[in-house]
Amino acid sequence: MSRYKLFSIVSILVVVFDQASKLHIDYHFKLYESYPLIPGLFSLTYIRNKGAAFGILADSSLRIPFFILVSILAILAILWFLRQRHDVQRVGNFALALVFSGAIGNLIDRVRMGEVIDFIDVYWRQYHWPAFNVADSAITVGVVLLLLEMWAERDRPDNASSSA
Repeated sequence: MSRYKLFSIVSILVVVFDQASKLHIDYHFKLYESYPLIPGLFSLTYIRNKGAAFGILADSSLRIPFFILVSILAILAILWFLRQRHDVQRVGNFALALVFSGAIGNLIDRVRMGEVIDFIDVYWRQYHWPAFNVADSAITVGVVLLLLEMWAERDRPDNASSSA
């Protein structure tokens, strides 16, 4: 499968799943309403995040243009990187699609509402990880896969530098 076909399929599926899940939460939950799926560990909790990860820049008047600009630059950079890659680099191409679709999913929210819908609430007792969404998950998994690919590539015998 070509890198462009893989990239397109993954991107479309993730963006559709991200937006559908956010619309479902927005329609069926009241803001801050929580529904435990695994009590003491995992809940669906409707939150709106005006900032970036962990609410960074949530109170800044420049947050919307800043986040939109950063998202557009990231999207363009990902498309440029995809163009530089080969079809056989499937894991990395898949990872780029995840990061791309996550950026698109959160960009749609920021343009549409000026904030992002988060709803995945992971916690242990009173210790909560900041709520996140499908787009955030896609970005995180994509970045981890890219790092693993770079690590594996670095350790390949034909890429190792000899010290003589």
